[in-house]
Amino acid sequence: MKKGKTMMGLMALTLVAGLFSGCSSNNNTNNEAAKNTGNNGSSAEATAPADGTAAKDIKGDITVITQRTDIVDTVFKEYAAKFNEKYPDVKVNFEALATYEDQIKIRMSTSDYGDVLLLPTSIAVKDIPDFFEPLGKLEEMSKQYTGLEERAVDGVAYGIPMTINFNGIIYNKQVFKDAGITEVPKTPEQFLTALQTIKDKTQAVPLYTNYAAGWTLTQWEADLATVAGDRDYVNIAQVASDDNYVAGQPHYELYKILYDAAQKGLIEEDPTTTDWESSKADLANGKIGTMVLGSWAIGQIKGLATNPDDVGFMPFPTNADKILVPLAGDYNLGVSVHSKNKEAARAWVDWFINDSNYPTTEGGGMSPAIGAELPEILKQYEGTDVTFDTLAPAKAGEEGWSDEIDKQAEIGAWQPDFKKRIIEAAIGNRKESYDDIMKDLNDKWKAARAKVTAQ
Repeated sequence: MKKGKTMMGLMALTLVAGLFSGCSSNNNTNNEAAKNTGNNGSSAEATAPADGTAAKDIKGDITVITQRTDIVDTVFKEYAAKFNEKYPDVKVNFEALATYEDQIKIRMSTSDYGDVLLLPTSIAVKDIPDFFEPLGKLEEMSKQYTGLEERAVDGVAYGIPMTINFNGIIYNKQVFKDAGITEVPKTPEQFLTALQTIKDKTQAVPLYTNYAAGWTLTQWEADLATVAGDRDYVNIAQVASDDNYVAGQPHYELYKILYDAAQKGLIEEDPTTTDWESSKADLANGKIGTMVLGSWAIGQIKGLATNPDDVGFMPFPTNADKILVPLAGDYNLGVSVHSKNKEAARAWVDWFINDSNYPTTEGGGMSPAIGAELPEILKQYEGTDVTFDTLAPAKAGEEGWSDEIDKQAEIGAWQPDFKKRIIEAAIGNRKESYDDIMKDLNDKWKAARAKVTAQ
């Protein structure tokens, strides 16, 4: 192991908070239904308590809207009780939305969408000030939190990430041990060999795709930068090339692993009958070997495990010289511009990020607070050649090109459709090869790229 790589991995882990600059994984589209007029961002400290305001002076009822239907009646109520130890005169109510993006978009066509909520990715960044209160100047808040840039407008921050996610493969250590696998696979070839060994020597499903859920397949796209081994690839190199889905390029190599695993029978026996909720328990307790997911799922899976220490994380396999695990902010927490108790709402946001254990426990990632301790599951990579880093932003004038090309091409990088197509072809349900699928996607990419770059 080269000293340079060792130091790079260690520095990236210990200084990661200062590196975060956002991720382009979320497609931002205009919300035509939402026409509210609101804060124009002129007051950068709108929700901050006035100087000298004590916690006991902050009062009022607030409604917090969350996507966590699984813990809204348990963990969140415990959070509220702890919050009230500091803010006894704030009553916190919760609403959980099962399909958050769809439901909140409808709510936001009115002024009734709670006091604290997650900034929807369907709201164009430029429109955020119409719906959310400014939390502070980006330059100042960036000294305290990471991951603010993606939802900032004109130098003002409107949200704070609930957690900083990292993406790769969540696996069951006991399954690997039972199969006699002593080292975490690093390359695609090693990974596929490990899956075959799990199939041959255990009763576990080597790789569970969660085909039926659909949205779970979109998690693969987050590992594109790992396959490339380059933080510049997604937003810079990718949009500069017509050859995005051809052999040897990261997209081709990324999804070839999915195709090969399915073709070799290393996935669930009938993908059409998969179940997301039960799969978490099955991975936790050794009935599944691996799943491609983000760190947000770690807490959920560990919570179902008889032995939580069996749940591990590994970087996505790559042939790149550098092992890069990409970091990205989760949903941002913000305050409604229509809240009647903005100081109380802001108090909840700050407490939730800094004083609850959500970012690293229930959120499963890293805390966005600069200087916060790393989650235990990542400490095994301290001093190794694994680097945790953010995606480089696009070049000036090319912001959003990656998403726009994908949108015009109707490929759906962050949709499940072509991933399902790959699985169906691999198991013989479609009469096309992997190369047929990739050629079709690349032709679409090339045509759309010509239009977008010509604008």
